[in-house]
Amino acid sequence: MIQKSAKRHVKRGEKYTTRGTIKKRVYEQELIRLQVELVKLQMWIKHKGLKIVVIFEGRDAAGKGGTIKRITEPLNPRTCRVAALPAPTERQKTQWYFQRYAAHLPAAGEMVIMDRSWYNRAGVEKVMGFCTPGEYEEFLRSCPEFERMLVRSGILLIKYWFSVSDQEQERRFQARLHDLTKRWKLSPMDLESRNKWQEYSRAKDVMFAHTDIKQAPWFVVNSDVKKHARLNCISHLLSLVDYQDLTPTHIDLTERPQPTVGYVRPPMEDQEFVPEIF
Repeated sequence: MIQKSAKRHVKRGEKYTTRGTIKKRVYEQELIRLQVELVKLQMWIKHKGLKIVVIFEGRDAAGKGGTIKRITEPLNPRTCRVAALPAPTERQKTQWYFQRYAAHLPAAGEMVIMDRSWYNRAGVEKVMGFCTPGEYEEFLRSCPEFERMLVRSGILLIKYWFSVSDQEQERRFQARLHDLTKRWKLSPMDLESRNKWQEYSRAKDVMFAHTDIKQAPWFVVNSDVKKHARLNCISHLLSLVDYQDLTPTHIDLTERPQPTVGYVRPPMEDQEFVPEIF
């Protein structure tokens, strides 16, 4: 069972700017420290055969993707993988709703991060009318039981909701218009969500009322400041697993053997090299 942690109020000081945001240098140092701990966690997960699912949900532009990138950046993708499922196919629409998500659950020694999850039904599908009222009501009834079943099977299920204000979300949407590397993030669904802020808020409230269970509670991440959200989320994730440091204390690199006698390297001219533009 996962216990909710009490809110902590961070003291402002030399580590923060006059606006109350963490300084870039401090953020980068802390992120590196936390990523080292994530590598230790990864080794512990593999060693103990743990099965962990981390769900990331929240409004569009809430900062979920950036946090996921910082978590997975130092990790082995064989141990920690991301599941970001596209819209269901016509065949999948006829399956048991949880079926396509169950296929991505971890085996022993794995952690799966879900960039959105089965909670699509309680959010975008409900608000945009992609499911029937009956399908929605059935989800609210069956989801808690499905998650309890996962926990009983030995899976540690962790659920994060990234909370962003409407003002900050709008600022991020506007910024994407001027950044060609992020403009692809403004999908038609994202644009439509701008007009349904209250509908999404109501859907989230109902979702929490039904699925905030003691076996798998929701943890809310204040994400108006992306750097704070990333550090807070990673710190909290690490606190939920009682892992130990399995890093080898010393590794000897023996001297390389001498090249085998008689080996002749093929002419360099026979190979096609990438043009050295830089």
